[in-house]
Amino acid sequence: MASYVSRRSFIAGIPLLLAACQSRKSAPLSAGLSTLADGTPDYATAYAPVTDGGFSLPGIQYQKFDPKYLRQVVFYPSRYPVGTIVVNPREKFLYLIQPGGRAIRYGIGVGRAGFSWNGEAEIRFKREWPKWFPPDEMIERDPKLAKYDDGQEGGPSNPIGARGLYLWQGNKDTLYRIHSTNQPNSIGTNASSGCIRMWHQDIIDLYDRVDIGAKVIVLG
Repeated sequence: MASYVSRRSFIAGIPLLLAACQSRKSAPLSAGLSTLADGTPDYATAYAPVTDGGFSLPGIQYQKFDPKYLRQVVFYPSRYPVGTIVVNPREKFLYLIQPGGRAIRYGIGVGRAGFSWNGEAEIRFKREWPKWFPPDEMIERDPKLAKYDDGQEGGPSNPIGARGLYLWQGNKDTLYRIHSTNQPNSIGTNASSGCIRMWHQDIIDLYDRVDIGAKVIVLG
């Protein structure tokens, strides 16, 4: 006898299905952080040295930084859909919008005077340990970079670092990236040539959470 689900049993199962969906959405956000016995985030583990892609990355001396720049879940009501990235260059924060009026917040480094950028874009490509291609104007400012005209191979000395999220507007590459940095002390400062810098451990976490096509809003 062919098996089937009756309309009555289907309707009866709807509350259970909705309850399952709601329980997933209401699950506590961890920002990828385990907690200590007192309930505080275990930053010693989150920012510990890590081996990734065959490369050894140093730990972040997070105690030396303002705690506001450490990865954390914050209350952040937004009109943007879940999964949107909102960058606030003035505050040096990047927010990944989550359900329930919350966001995962990361500390960032942003463009120094004359190199800032704002607007709306989308993530067109995601790359692990990508090659770095210095823009022509950067080579003009520093001719020594001409040796990387065909790209610098990925690695810890590469300015793009462990991960790169490539920002496009329509069919045009903005040439701006969200990427990690080998200059951890630049987080919380205006130091880059316009790109958005993050600690290696934070960009790896963000990279795994966002999809190609995600909207990126860089506030003015």
